[in-house]
Amino acid sequence: MLVNLRQAVERWLAGAQARLRRLPPSPGTPVDTQPARRTKAFARTRAERAARVGRRERWIALYEEVRRRHAAGEALQAISRAMNLAVGTVRKYAAAESFPVPEGRPLRRSILDPYLPHLQARLAEGCENALALWRELCAVGFPGTAKQVQRWVAEHRTAPAPSTPHRWRTKAPAHTANSAPQDGAPALPSPSQLAWLLVQPPSALAGPDAALVARVERDPAAAHVAGLARRLTALVRGCGVNPKVDPEAARVALDTWLADARRSGVRALETFAAGLEQDGAAIRAALTTPWSSGQAEGQITRLKLIKRQMYGRASFDLLRRRVLLAA
Repeated sequence: MLVNLRQAVERWLAGAQARLRRLPPSPGTPVDTQPARRTKAFARTRAERAARVGRRERWIALYEEVRRRHAAGEALQAISRAMNLAVGTVRKYAAAESFPVPEGRPLRRSILDPYLPHLQARLAEGCENALALWRELCAVGFPGTAKQVQRWVAEHRTAPAPSTPHRWRTKAPAHTANSAPQDGAPALPSPSQLAWLLVQPPSALAGPDAALVARVERDPAAAHVAGLARRLTALVRGCGVNPKVDPEAARVALDTWLADARRSGVRALETFAAGLEQDGAAIRAALTTPWSSGQAEGQITRLKLIKRQMYGRASFDLLRRRVLLAA
């Protein structure tokens, strides 16, 4: 139940990700005090940028075609077969309010990071000779190559390098031509990571995670989805072998939650609630009784393991003997 609930929240987040990214950080968000690090990836070549733009245009065209077909009433399976796309991709595009731009991956730490203060200080002094800077870094233990320093210096030059061909000297520097405006808001994690945070109780979240959840919940729809997810999560965790919730109270709480989810206006949660209602008897039994099917499932798993180990290797008599002896 909890896995399916988290996946339902993840599907909703995938559709609302573009809107949630525009949310400003919550007041009082702690300022990042990490040591100096690169703030963006190294500049790409013109060929790489052109290829990326071409891929993006193709995926936008596919997104618009999926949205058009879905609005016309075509089933997701039919769209998947017609466009040769995975059903998961079709479902994500059909639910997305706008083209789901992939969130930029956080930059991994670089061996150049510990030496950035030295590079920035030398750059402020006017030294833009990459080879000279590389030799200075090697003298203090830098294990990298000159190419890494050259790429960093190329993004921070105030004037073209002496070796730059004349036809490129009038072009804008790489760090201004390729940089995108930043609004100062930290990037959101992926929908799967964010869904995991939204189903956790607030008391279990650390400072940065709590600030991130508070930022996302400034969106009314996200706050509503997170509230419903936490209610069901708390109900499931409060029932079972050592219940903290009275069985009758658990039954009433489940019925109330299903009614609220059906009226939520969130398609992913409505579908999830409909699935729970189809298995209503089993769900209520799981929440109101201390019994578990774990013993039966464990025995079945053990028998399947023995059967697959013996497959094609011996007769049924030996398989039967192994099963009986293992018992």
